[in-house]
Amino acid sequence: MAMVAAFRREGRRFVSPQPITAVRSSLIPEDHAPLGVRSISTQVVRNRMKSVKNIQKITKAMKMVAASKLRLIQTRAENSRGLWQPFTALLGDSPSVDVKKNVIVTVSSDKGLCGGINSTAVKISRAFNKLTLGPEKETKYVILGEKAKAQLIRDSKKNIAICMTELQRNPLNYTQVSVLADDVLKNVEYDALRIVFNKFQSVVSFLPTMATVLSPEVVEREAESGGRLGDLDSYEIEGGETKGEILQNLAEFQFSCVLFNAVMESACSEQGARMSAMDSSSRNAGDMLDRLTLTYNRTRQASITTELTEIISGAAALEG
Repeated sequence: MAMVAAFRREGRRFVSPQPITAVRSSLIPEDHAPLGVRSISTQVVRNRMKSVKNIQKITKAMKMVAASKLRLIQTRAENSRGLWQPFTALLGDSPSVDVKKNVIVTVSSDKGLCGGINSTAVKISRAFNKLTLGPEKETKYVILGEKAKAQLIRDSKKNIAICMTELQRNPLNYTQVSVLADDVLKNVEYDALRIVFNKFQSVVSFLPTMATVLSPEVVEREAESGGRLGDLDSYEIEGGETKGEILQNLAEFQFSCVLFNAVMESACSEQGARMSAMDSSSRNAGDMLDRLTLTYNRTRQASITTELTEIISGAAALEG
């Protein structure tokens, strides 16, 4: 062994007369691992560990940003619920009303990495579109958000009337949403507006919701036929406005209030879903990092064991 130490101090290498197979990691294909190179497998594992650590840092940072935005939006979303509830008490919410011209307003996000909230809204919109198909019926889409646009444009491009994106780039207020609602009402003919959005319940829970806003003509028709909308005749109208004009104003105001609440609820659900998704991603990155660390330690230990075997075999060959 003294001779072995002397050779190692002089920088010489022992060549074993027996063929020695290089240690290959499971991360490297068998036909790509070069023979005689033992450091490349551990280097690949180290690089992958570094990548996973960087991804984990990013997901944790995105979770913190989503939590900060959620606290700001949640209060506004809860306050916006009181805007359209009086309309529901007065006019009701009739999702089963049969009309000829339906307009489905699908509210989604502009960015991804937020779970399945956008896919859920698109699925509900497509399902309702199939339910309202008929020989004399027409259905159009009004899309708010890039993600719903990317999905609906594949099979319903001809039915898309209006697309609006980048709504959440700056914080929205009621005035801005009312302008958007006014643009929709001016450019789309409708008998019923179906607003599809995700109602925020908690960080890990959101409820797919569809609100219905009827046109003044349909409201008046439903009021004449009785039912819940028949209670409108019990109210006295003051001023010079007629019943049709009041219904027109109520429909426009109701749509702007419902749309504002839908945008706030969807933004709140988006941030909550992103928090949950980024938390799961961080945990998955931690689990992957543990597995890679175990693989790295095993590969490194195997390399050290092979080196020791070579040294001992070389020393035994020289002494023998």
